[in-house]
Amino acid sequence: MRLLCVGRHEFLSDHLSRYFCDLGAQCDAVVGVTAAPERARAFEPHLVVVESDLLTPAVLDAWSHDRALHEVPVLAVSLTHRPEECVSVAMSGLAGIIYLPSLAREDALSLLRVACGPGGVDLPLGTALSLGIAAPAHFPTTVGS
Repeated sequence: MRLLCVGRHEFLSDHLSRYFCDLGAQCDAVVGVTAAPERARAFEPHLVVVESDLLTPAVLDAWSHDRALHEVPVLAVSLTHRPEECVSVAMSGLAGIIYLPSLAREDALSLLRVACGPGGVDLPLGTALSLGIAAPAHFPTTVGS
């Protein structure tokens, strides 16, 4: 699975990349949301993992119209805000929101197993709460590689 890891500066994007690489994902780190579409064209990610503070409705709208990102699910990762402190996933259009400091390795591996290509992330009922993830029920149940 290829993940594009987006942070506000190199330290954070590299941290996200190392975290998910350690779980077996192939990652590419990028600094800033404006650089993500160009990198996505070359890297063709299955999932975009982005620091949640960078996401705005304007960014999500722009990515939804970008040919390299429009079908790629976006997973917001926070190092400071718990999912219950964030806008709901159903209202935001995100595949999920995770609070990285409380994400156990086993739960992170489960998250990667259920992340898929176009369409998003589907978590078994009850898993979303244990992972600290809010995921809409309408995402497909098939798992991509």
